[in-house]
Amino acid sequence: MPDLPGLESLPLITLPEVLATAPATTRVDRKYLVPTGRGERFLDQLPGSMRLLSIDGRLTTSYRSTYFDTADLLTCRAHIQGRRRRWKARSRLYVEDRLCRLELKVRDGSGLTRKFFHLTEPDAYGHMTGDAAEFFGTQLRAHGLLLAPRLAPAVEVSYTRATLADPATGARVTIDLGVRATRGDHAVELDPGHLVVETKGTRTPGTADKLLKELGARPVSFSKYAASASLMDARIADNDVRHLLGRQLRLTTPAAAPGETTPSTQLAHPSLRRSA
Repeated sequence: MPDLPGLESLPLITLPEVLATAPATTRVDRKYLVPTGRGERFLDQLPGSMRLLSIDGRLTTSYRSTYFDTADLLTCRAHIQGRRRRWKARSRLYVEDRLCRLELKVRDGSGLTRKFFHLTEPDAYGHMTGDAAEFFGTQLRAHGLLLAPRLAPAVEVSYTRATLADPATGARVTIDLGVRATRGDHAVELDPGHLVVETKGTRTPGTADKLLKELGARPVSFSKYAASASLMDARIADNDVRHLLGRQLRLTTPAAAPGETTPSTQLAHPSLRRSA
């Protein structure tokens, strides 16, 4: 399991205490791709009011998320194109807790992100069941987002997450390690020397954002799903994610066994096949 020195020294908070501070279903998210060493300094300099979520003595949780999209990757393209109104649909499994739920993230024209949840059985993880289709369809229509095409599993993303919360302000920070996405025979991985740090708060940058800025980190438009899908699918137009390849992100394909043919590269973007 990926590790981040400094986590074990933080004061702890329980899940009920985190949920009592704020539901975090309507918020402004800011993401940062941070070198691990800088992440350690970030943890060391956090204010004492920031607590680390502990569940049954566990300081991190393993996540598996299957993202659903249309056949032409509508939601991925919406993110890459920077559309002000966009959404993402996924099935998420909290591995150690065997908790599974459907999640819909809707970003409105003002920049706010709203999340909607629906609990499911763990065995339903990653499947576009009738229950899932009804949940996503109902919520999208309620927000004036017409969904005619059918949704299907597109990319699975896995990682280990540490969650920080400030009970005084309701602010939250998540730190993701070991990010890996798969689609077909291709995989995109976050370089092991980097973390995905995400702050969740109000329109005004909070204490964590100011500290990250002091450490030289800047917010980036980065979606684990959209970045990975755009690198693995040739139909997505060239975009800013490409400059992360070879530094923060790695694209891999499986090697062919003796006597077998090399896996097809039709998914990988043509501009990346030489580096893959």
